[in-house]
Amino acid sequence: MIEILKLVIRTSVLVFVVGSMFALGMSLTIKQIVDPLRNPSRVVLALLANFLLVPTVTYGILQMIPVDEGVRIALVLLAVAAGAPFLPKLGQVSKGDIAFSVGLMLLLMVGTIVYMPLVLPFMLEEVNVDAVKIAQSLVTMMLIPLAIGLGLRAWAAGFSGKVTPWIVKLSNLALVVLVVLLVVLNIKEILSMMVTGDGLAILVFIVASLVCGFALGGKKAPIRNVMGLGTGQRNISAALIVAGQNFKDPQVLVTLVVTAIVGLLVFMPLAAWLGRHSPRGNIS
Repeated sequence: MIEILKLVIRTSVLVFVVGSMFALGMSLTIKQIVDPLRNPSRVVLALLANFLLVPTVTYGILQMIPVDEGVRIALVLLAVAAGAPFLPKLGQVSKGDIAFSVGLMLLLMVGTIVYMPLVLPFMLEEVNVDAVKIAQSLVTMMLIPLAIGLGLRAWAAGFSGKVTPWIVKLSNLALVVLVVLLVVLNIKEILSMMVTGDGLAILVFIVASLVCGFALGGKKAPIRNVMGLGTGQRNISAALIVAGQNFKDPQVLVTLVVTAIVGLLVFMPLAAWLGRHSPRGNIS
């Protein structure tokens, strides 16, 4: 029975990631992606915040707070995985620059596919990590479905408009199944994690990632809000792919899910607060 549930978990990860990338591609146009990224300094700051500051700060956190090995691996995975698909929604709630949130999400997502396989072996030296396998899985499960979705949107907009809502529902269902099964199978470990150094490390990681983004977000609130929230919310999809295919320790997947849940409990209220205290703008 346990083996069957583990198979369902692996299948749910696959359906969630591929489905969300496919639906994302069918909901966007190339112009929506490119236009907000015509500001070179903004692009450079976003890359620095996500691919230099967050991994560096995470390394420091893990040196200061003792955590279990599975938790350490999960936080390192999240540290090198940026570009969360949920960012445009957070940008909207925070009255951020919606166009920039879309462009930033895609920039960081593609950056992760290149960056993660190169950096992860150095951050997890004592763990056997196959960089080529990681790159192949990220391209296959994220980049290709995204590209197919973008192609369908460009060449068959009517069809993609009808299909996208169903793909989104399927992807969301897979995520719910994944979360429920991981929580049910690991409830004791999760509760234990939240009252130990593991839980503290997760919370500090989330807050530190947010600070990195806001610190390099500039003075304009619509851009700063998106940069902060976009850097704070890591790419759970990419982390799940790599965890599911490279690490057998169930604590890695559990930590990823717990971090994602805690993150949303932080990001949504924060985005709403920012929305109430920030002027609406769409600055590209």
